[in-house]
Amino acid sequence: MAARFLLARAAGHHRATQTALQLVNSPAARSGIARLATSSSVALHPSKRCVSFTSAGIQKTWFSTSPSPSLPHTKQDHEQDKSGDLESKKDVFKIEKDTWAERHAPEWMLPYIQVARINRPAPTFLLLWPCYWSIAMAAPAGQLPDLKLLALFGTGAFIMRSAGCTINDMWDKDFDKQVERTNKRPLAAGKLTYPQAWGFLAGQLSAGLAVLMQLNWYSVAMGASSLALVATYPTMKRFTYWPQAVLGLTFNYGALLGWAAVHGSCDWSVVLPLYAGGVAWTLVYDTLYAHQDKKDDVKIGVRSTALLFGDKTKPVLNFFSAAAIAGFGTAGYMTGLDWPFFMGLSGGAAHLAWQVNTAKLDDPINLQARFGSNKWFGALMFASVVAGNVV
Repeated sequence: MAARFLLARAAGHHRATQTALQLVNSPAARSGIARLATSSSVALHPSKRCVSFTSAGIQKTWFSTSPSPSLPHTKQDHEQDKSGDLESKKDVFKIEKDTWAERHAPEWMLPYIQVARINRPAPTFLLLWPCYWSIAMAAPAGQLPDLKLLALFGTGAFIMRSAGCTINDMWDKDFDKQVERTNKRPLAAGKLTYPQAWGFLAGQLSAGLAVLMQLNWYSVAMGASSLALVATYPTMKRFTYWPQAVLGLTFNYGALLGWAAVHGSCDWSVVLPLYAGGVAWTLVYDTLYAHQDKKDDVKIGVRSTALLFGDKTKPVLNFFSAAAIAGFGTAGYMTGLDWPFFMGLSGGAAHLAWQVNTAKLDDPINLQARFGSNKWFGALMFASVVAGNVV
């Protein structure tokens, strides 16, 4: 008890000091301890859980076998905790596990919001922007892109990204349980059953089909063919170190579909470079994202470009960044876009260089920020295409 009292006094917590004194049974002992501490020079040694004090003619050290749960940490405690590996990992994935949905959504709805990632909307833009780039490039010279098509593709991107997440979680339930970033997902955590997930997925795909049927038949056939990629992408990490490339083929399919929706066919001299540039772009942002899970991936035996590239990640991603810019530039040139597009493309190149070369490959918070910044890269490219077409 004396140790607890002195720990409290040394840390300067008046209320904790008074509480500790009240718990000393002997009034004489209580008075003596208080007087001794008042007249002493008291020093706290949090790393050793002890207090030492010195007064006239006496020196004494008190040891505490366990920290008092009622006492706040001192500044020194916090600094030491912060430097420890455990503490530094404590809230590293809070951005994914503590969103508006966890705080405000009805309990019955929360698993569906989480499995569809409605609470994490940023990647929807990564699916959406290639569609918008293609629609804008397909617009007649001097005209803005078709607003009805932009609205349809915006709705479709939201639905199909959510459906893809549901499929991914159904495939990866057992893996997700073993990965720190994903172990709270509804299927992995047992908050959603497979029958419930199947029913939800059926609703998502039906809604996606309803949107797709608003397009021409060429686009309907092309859009339906993309389901093979959507369904098989989650399995790729089991067989190849290039699942990010398959994700690129899936997420950038809108580069083909957008042009087809405008013209009823594809100009391959435009859409193939645009598609290839999008795949290279996806390899950049999703490789950075995959570095968050690399330790868990090694443990459970799944593969990624993060593991494949290892300490060569940044040089390789700089190459893919250049390939992405080359693909976008070729598509813009073949479409006849004017100088504003190429000015914006230069800004996009600078953004990718910043993104790759400032990434901290062992810092999940930094990697999440770099990943999220790609929605602004996509917006810049879209604005550049529109400006290059109307000038």
